[in-house]
Amino acid sequence: MAKATERYGEWPLKRLMTEVVGSGHKSADDMTREQAAEAFTRIVDGEPDPTTLGAFLLANRWKRNTPEELGAFVDVMADGVETATPRADPVDCGANYDGKGRTAIFGVAAGLVAAAAGTPVVAHSADRVPTQRQDAYKHVLDELGVRTELSPEESAAMTDEVGFGFYYRPNFAPEIEALDDRREQMGVRTFLNTIETLANPANATVHLGSFYHLPYAKRIIDTFGASETATVDRVVMFQGMEGYDDVRPGSTKVAVWNRGEELEDFDIETPDYGMDFEAEDLRVDDVAGDSAAITEAVVSGDRDDAFADAVAVNAALRIYARGDADSIESGLETARDALASGQAADRLAALRSF
Repeated sequence: MAKATERYGEWPLKRLMTEVVGSGHKSADDMTREQAAEAFTRIVDGEPDPTTLGAFLLANRWKRNTPEELGAFVDVMADGVETATPRADPVDCGANYDGKGRTAIFGVAAGLVAAAAGTPVVAHSADRVPTQRQDAYKHVLDELGVRTELSPEESAAMTDEVGFGFYYRPNFAPEIEALDDRREQMGVRTFLNTIETLANPANATVHLGSFYHLPYAKRIIDTFGASETATVDRVVMFQGMEGYDDVRPGSTKVAVWNRGEELEDFDIETPDYGMDFEAEDLRVDDVAGDSAAITEAVVSGDRDDAFADAVAVNAALRIYARGDADSIESGLETARDALASGQAADRLAALRSF
């Protein structure tokens, strides 16, 4: 049985279940920062038995974690994350690690276009993460013939050389990777699906993420504020397709936070930015393979359709997020110029040759 120890403190997961989080989504109490930090330290150390761990993860899903709890989880995770900071200060794209299953992934193409426009971008993902185990950044890059199973130092070098870099979770966060089997047995998303997107292995100061509804965006932004290890000073989040970091067509909510300031939000109408179509128009049969083909065609100037518009708009969000454009409109103009110049195609060639 798990006990209080000098390393962990007074709160084994079973005690937290009994006295704090385990009484149901309406009557459960929230953990203090210290309790949450101790709990996650025990988890990454492999201390709880599988039954207790599963119950704890499910109880936290029921009650919904506070930013203070999530911030504590992020701080414990950070102790086990191997970071490598590129010379560039890139936009950190924290897409959902369990991927997409219906629509194309635009992040690689958008990142290359942004890089061509002078905005460095990094992305990070794993390989078939529970629960969806669908296609993510890694799989699009694999289809493009890009090296993905990089050390963090190689990822940082890629970012500086190409302007777009990819960090591979098994190599920068092995403690989180080790929990995949337990997560698979759960069968539902847990707070791990949230915090892994906030890992920030490049120590970027700008985070770009996605949300289903504004209260979730606020919770993530407050998590950065509650974290003692977060290096992020600016967060831009928007409503993404399938919860991914690809802006969805139609009316889209954007939330912006700068450290020391209040959260601001505004709506954009994507038809105003050349995205006059529906999400259905962006469906693909083979997410990884088709997304790779779309990436190559768009950055090479061989495609001028809804997919090309979607890439340009998503590049504009990255350019705007870093502050390299003062509006989405201005970012879109910059992105279209980068596409027209052929420089985005050059960035793809550099990525492949890295």
